[in-house]
Amino acid sequence: MPPPGRSRFDGPDAPHVAVAGGGVAGLAAAVLLAERGARVTLYEREESLGGRLAGWRTRLADGSEATMSRGFHAFFRQYYNLRGLLRRTDPGLDRLRPLPDYPLRHSGGLTDSFARVPRTPPLSALGFVALSPTFGPRDLAAMNPRAALPLLDVRVPEVYDRFDSLGATAFLDRVRFPQAAHHLAFEVFSRSFFADPGELSAAELLLMFHIYFLGSSEGLLFDVPDDPFPQALWEPLGDYLRRLGADVRTGSPVRAVRPDDDGGVTVRTDTTAHRHDAAVLALDPGALRETVAASPDLGTPSWRENVACLRTAPSFLVSRLWLDRPVRADRPGFLGTSGYDGLDNISVLDRYEGEAARWAARTGGAVVELHAYAVEADAGREQVQRRVLESLHRVYPETGDAQIVDARHEWRADCPLFPIGSHARRPTVATPHPQVTLAGDAIRCDLPVALMERAATTGFLAAGELLARWGVRGQVLWTVPRAGRSAALRTLGALGRR
Repeated sequence: MPPPGRSRFDGPDAPHVAVAGGGVAGLAAAVLLAERGARVTLYEREESLGGRLAGWRTRLADGSEATMSRGFHAFFRQYYNLRGLLRRTDPGLDRLRPLPDYPLRHSGGLTDSFARVPRTPPLSALGFVALSPTFGPRDLAAMNPRAALPLLDVRVPEVYDRFDSLGATAFLDRVRFPQAAHHLAFEVFSRSFFADPGELSAAELLLMFHIYFLGSSEGLLFDVPDDPFPQALWEPLGDYLRRLGADVRTGSPVRAVRPDDDGGVTVRTDTTAHRHDAAVLALDPGALRETVAASPDLGTPSWRENVACLRTAPSFLVSRLWLDRPVRADRPGFLGTSGYDGLDNISVLDRYEGEAARWAARTGGAVVELHAYAVEADAGREQVQRRVLESLHRVYPETGDAQIVDARHEWRADCPLFPIGSHARRPTVATPHPQVTLAGDAIRCDLPVALMERAATTGFLAAGELLARWGVRGQVLWTVPRAGRSAALRTLGALGRR
């Protein structure tokens, strides 16, 4: 619950707040501030909103226009605060479309599915084990049940105190998690953090297990936008902000922030410097590091060092292919893959995205997207692009005969990395300056949230921190429980803490 206060600013006392970054976190902060009557200026480096979910127009070789983006994102149903943000312009979430399953496939022949897994805890976890081909009787008998007990009662933030110094792979080895399940399920989930599984903190692994299995009843099914991100999500939110009086400035990166002696801040872009009463920095790890480094008066030495220690995940590739023939009709809209030479997932966009579906219907073709996460630093880009295309042909052989009408390859490296032992040093929403707050999925948040939901949640928290300073209410935030839902499982889990 937010601190008590008045419902909004009245008249001329409304402060002027800068929000740096127009991704999920920045949009959440800007929306809440503007709804409460603050005068908001939103600065975004790119020419469009959405951050890592932005999109832009491109012309294909056949002359048609398409919207390119940085690729598929799953809008899980536990993303309560992100969904609350999207409901500002889409109250019924009608622009989200459910996908019927989250299928996984390993090159060794094993496949997994979440469509039939019960969604009520603890049946969700038990159902996954019972239905998954990776858990045989011998595997279950060989597991170390005592080492697995912490999975039954994940507490936030205590899970970080206990397990952030341990690697996720080491934790699974301690549990004697079946190798097949390790490769098929865990590797797919861990790589959704854009990280090599060997580098991921065990605390993040346990948090994911809590969010998707024992802490919520939504399971691992998810929704996707029914049109490209700009049209379905960000352009409506940008229009909403403008109607609230916000000044939305795209193509305007924030380069430095200087706290002023009178309690305000000066925000410098490439061309201007403006004074504001407060600022929210909702930037990706690299941009935040650069901005703080260029702002010598911002923060204390230890705080600045913690920001400088934020790590960026390795490069990832998004290859989108426009093919001259359809993919087989029974192929799912999304498939997670493991063991396919670096290919992490395949999306058949024309199964769910309106723009892609219209192109496919007009041409008789298909629009396919391939993701490769945590690409080796010394890997050649063309080699990786060729490798994932060859893996597509292995997974969906019918694509091997297809001609590529056009292709786009996006290489990026701006996602946060959560390596072993990093949690204690992550900067929080609050900073040494009461008029400056941070937001984003790299920012420490002692709530059970991850990925896009962490971005949205910290955005609302960053705005709420400023609003509380002025005696104005923030908004109620929703999360899965901060501890296990089942009293019986909590009792069992407590044995693992002894």
